[in-house]
Amino acid sequence: MSTHRFQLATLSVLLAVGCGPGGRSSRQVIENKGSDTLVNVAQAWAEQYQTVNPSVAIAVTGGGSGTGIAALINGTVDIANASRSMKDSEMATARERGNDPVEFVVGYDALAVFVHPDNPLDAITFEQLARIYGENGTVEHWTDLGVEIPGCKDQEIVRVSRQNNSGTYAYFREAVLGKTQDFKLGSRDMHGSKDVVDLVQHTACAIGYSGLAYATDTVKMPCVQKGDGECILPSRQTAIDRTYPIARPLFMYTLGQPEGEIKAYLDWILSDEGQCIISEKGYAPSRDVACAEGA
Repeated sequence: MSTHRFQLATLSVLLAVGCGPGGRSSRQVIENKGSDTLVNVAQAWAEQYQTVNPSVAIAVTGGGSGTGIAALINGTVDIANASRSMKDSEMATARERGNDPVEFVVGYDALAVFVHPDNPLDAITFEQLARIYGENGTVEHWTDLGVEIPGCKDQEIVRVSRQNNSGTYAYFREAVLGKTQDFKLGSRDMHGSKDVVDLVQHTACAIGYSGLAYATDTVKMPCVQKGDGECILPSRQTAIDRTYPIARPLFMYTLGQPEGEIKAYLDWILSDEGQCIISEKGYAPSRDVACAEGA
């Protein structure tokens, strides 16, 4: 299926009763689905774009990076959001169907580690995270790391993770656990990033990981150390300069080079206005951009 035919097939047209000639007006709808890490900023982009081009509506849904990519390959959405790169197998499936996915880096994120505010832990290493989360890990209690948490019964660690269709799950596994190790069984696997933060906030024994933009004052973020490097706190700046060891790019994918309204929308996302919106939401922009104070 050619790129042009795909875009004609997937760019929906919504007819609504209006005040224009003949009493009807047409409005194009771009379907955008995928990463829960990106869903809040994707919704903010969609809302602001209505002031840029009111004739185009952006329909945004989450569900995880894998879900969005699968929908893109199946031709049911125009743009897939992802907090990980497309897998070789996903690329191959798309190409078998005559389409060549195109990747756009729309920003960067610091994947933060969250603990309960009563947890005295101020720093954590990759090695400790692997021993907590990895299938070969031996750390089951906070006392194994030399800390004791008030209100944490038996000091047993509650591991909070993401479901396996999540790009955050996939990126954490590859970056922290390594390609040869999977997650340990028994974690509490949450559907969305906000769910991770909510559970950690209300569970003294918990540890979780998620995008920095979901951080609140009700959870604590220790600095993270990789190897012999410095222990770095997650922040927008440390995501921009890549000093934070779990910083990652955020992607949007299309099947083939985008055209028409899809191209116009992606160009706007990558413009100063779009990049200042992702900055306002707590992520790092994809390039240096001058934004108004507070953005």
